[in-house]
Formats: sequence, structure tokens, C-alpha cells
Amino acid sequence: MSDGYVRRPAVAGQFYAASHDALLQEIENCYTHPLGPGALPVVNEAGPRRILGLVSPHAGYIYSGPTAARGFYELAEDGRPRHIVVLSPCHRWERGAAVIQTSGAWQTPLGWAQVDQQLASAITEYCPELAANPAAFEGEHSLEVQLPFLQHLYGDQVQFVPIMLIDQSAAVATMVGDALAQALAGRDGVIIASTDMTHFESPAVARRQDEILIERMLELDAEGMLAARARHGITMCGYGPVAAMLIAARQLGATSAEVIGYSNSGDVMPSHEVVAYLSLKVTR
Repeated sequence: MSDGYVRRPAVAGQFYAASHDALLQEIENCYTHPLGPGALPVVNEAGPRRILGLVSPHAGYIYSGPTAARGFYELAEDGRPRHIVVLSPCHRWERGAAVIQTSGAWQTPLGWAQVDQQLASAITEYCPELAANPAAFEGEHSLEVQLPFLQHLYGDQVQFVPIMLIDQSAAVATMVGDALAQALAGRDGVIIASTDMTHFESPAVARRQDEILIERMLELDAEGMLAARARHGITMCGYGPVAAMLIAARQLGATSAEVIGYSNSGDVMPSHEVVAYLSLKVTR
């Protein structure tokens, strides 16, 4: 394991299973679930590597795991990216605009996910405003829940750069997106933006609101998505990370986006008020 800060799991046993074997089984169940892709993934080592970005949900696996699995299934079919960036929002009170971890590792019940020091250093060179403050990630679930899916695909070889947007304004999303585009230029990378969609509305209202934002995502229109979210008061929680991903992907040559999966918590546990989940890929 590399030197540096080690981020221990905060939501194992809550958002996902706490033991190695139980978590592997839970992830496989997400893939074979009726809301999932319907089969276990196999990494296509000869894949075309066209995916530049993913939108991936971050609720408990029982709710959003199958929809998340749809995105990771597509990522496996597309090949093995050399570099992975995971962007998350911040659900707790923190100071600052955005934070990054530049060394060390994250631990989950599946083992260690190393921080990609080379890429993290390049990102901070292009964006000095990114604070290297790994302790700020403590307790935040939205980035952590993406890692077991990546470890399931890539095992001990997985490296990634964690970035958390505390301020999700257009200015910060643009700053981070521009830096990612510069750092990833000429590199084989994917940016995973962690978000849930509309919160605590009826399934019909959630879908209607989310379709407004998804339309903008499909057009790779980060600015339009941010404006629409604010104008309609839509309770998507990771709009900053999604905007930053779209901005970077556009500069890296993205030409299209596609919805891979959409569901809500009511599909698992019927309710009049639901949280909605989206899996979407952005490709070159």
C-alpha cells in the first residue's frame, strides 16, 4: 500500500454489506437483479474505450445498486480505463470549494483502492484551488459507494482520484471540469460523477423533473442542466459533479450520451415519495 492518508470505510454495513463475501454477493445480485443489466460483467480487455464519463447513483445498494450496476456493466464491456476519477457532492457541512486526495488509499471490505498519485498531481497543477484535504472525505458516502463496484471489476489493480465538490456552483464545476480535461488530455481515463436525482417526490413528479435534466445531459449541456435545476428547484444532489464531468468530457472529445438505466426507490419499496436514480454514459 502506498504512503499517505488511509480512508477507512464509513458506510459499510449501512449502504452496503460489511464483509468481503457478503459484499461480493450483494454486488453480483445488483447485476442479476431485474432492474440491473441481467448478467455479471466481464472486463473486455480489447474494448474500444469510448466511455469518457458515467453518471452513477449513490444510495444504499438495495435501492440504487442495480441501476449503478448498469453503468459499471457498460464500463466493463468498454475496456479497462487506465485512469479513473470519481467526483462526489458533499452531504455534510464543510468549508471550501472542492477537495482532492493526492496520495494514500481508500479501504472497503473488498480491500484497498489506491489513489492515482500521478494523475492527482497533474489535476492539482491545473487547479491549485483544489484543496488537498483528505480528512474532509470522512463520513461522506457518495464517493465511497462507487468503489466496491470498481474493485469488483478491476480487483487490486484499481487506482482512482477522489474529488469532492463542496461548492456546487457553476464556477466551481467549470474550474474542476477544465482541470480534469487538461490533466486527462492524452490519457485513457473515465470520470464517474456520483449523484442521485429527484428526492422525496412522487414517482411521476420525479420522472418529469428528471427528464428535464436528462435532456440537458444528453446534449452534453452542463450549463443548461445547472440552470434548469435551479430554475425548477429540482433536488438532484450531485449536480456539480455531473456538470464538471460533462464539461471535461466535452473538451476531451465527447460526442454523445446515453441513458443506461433509470429507477427510483419505490421500485424496490413502494412509496408515495421516492428518490430517483440515473445511470448514464458519455462517449467519444
